[in-house]
Amino acid sequence: MNRIKKVLQEKGLTQTWLSAKLGKSYNMVNSYVQNRRQPSIEILYEIAGLLKTDPRELLLVTKGGKNKDKVSDSHTK
Repeated sequence: MNRIKKVLQEKGLTQTWLSAKLGKSYNMVNSYVQNRRQPSIEILYEIAGLLKTDPRELLLVTKGGKNKDKVSDSHTK
């Protein structure tokens, strides 16, 4: 699961803007935003760069299929 939709909203940006910057179709970006499809790690890093955020801010830690929290430094040490 990812937080791309939430970060776009927080930054006042649109899926249309992101799709243009990534050079991907709106439908592909929408599938990332709606969590129907997960971007590759390379695309995730590209999205993070465009959104000027740490890639970990775009990820959720999941357990048993339920969203728990954003990935934090404590989870990566």
